[in-house]
Amino acid sequence: MAATRPPALRFEHVSKRYGRADALRDFSLEIEAGQTFGLVGMNGAGKTTLLKCLLDFCQPDAGTIELFGIPHQRTRARSRLAFLPERFNPPFYLTGSDFVKYMLQLHGAAYTPAQVETTFAELDLDPSALDKPVRAFSKGMTQKLGLAACFLAGKEMYLLDEPTSGLDPKARALLKKKLRLMRAASHTIFLTSHALADVEELCDSMAVIHRGELRFAGTPGHLRAQFGSSSLEEAFLACIEDEAATAS
Repeated sequence: MAATRPPALRFEHVSKRYGRADALRDFSLEIEAGQTFGLVGMNGAGKTTLLKCLLDFCQPDAGTIELFGIPHQRTRARSRLAFLPERFNPPFYLTGSDFVKYMLQLHGAAYTPAQVETTFAELDLDPSALDKPVRAFSKGMTQKLGLAACFLAGKEMYLLDEPTSGLDPKARALLKKKLRLMRAASHTIFLTSHALADVEELCDSMAVIHRGELRFAGTPGHLRAQFGSSSLEEAFLACIEDEAATAS
């Protein structure tokens, strides 16, 4: 009998406090490998704390986190993902090429000029950016550089915090196309977004976090159905306003 494949991510009863404030309260969630998953919530809902705990930037006060069945504190677990933070600020003195080479070296991946140019083209980032210092980049160019470095790392999982931030409509469309191709290739994508339309368009499953608690876990369609809403935005509002809402 074949062994059961562990989920890409498992949070079990994770709690985190900062002083008297609960940033996370008994948060439990599983994300299957190969899915595109969206985490949504208001500012201050606990998304950033959850990501910090996942990446071992801070220690949960209670609970466990696993990546592909491996405790998140172990380096070999985190080595299977690439991460793009929301406030992505690469060293200003590096050129685009320097930054990509540095990141690929950290990931243990080879720098292949043809592959770099292809990935840049997929994100509508001009190849001339390779020779420019990062300090000369616009916000959109900087975001594309970070996305390109993530994708070039060739990981099983991509953790993208507000990945469309700063992108123009063309770049947003191209990024969505790239994410669909990656899902088709069985990569796991975990993204946070304030753009619920993007979550509904891209994500196989999603979760709503509010005041550190999991309020909903399921598909975007299930969220709309649960609250009888015609749009995901209306369903999200109903979910966070329903103080009795809990996720099973």
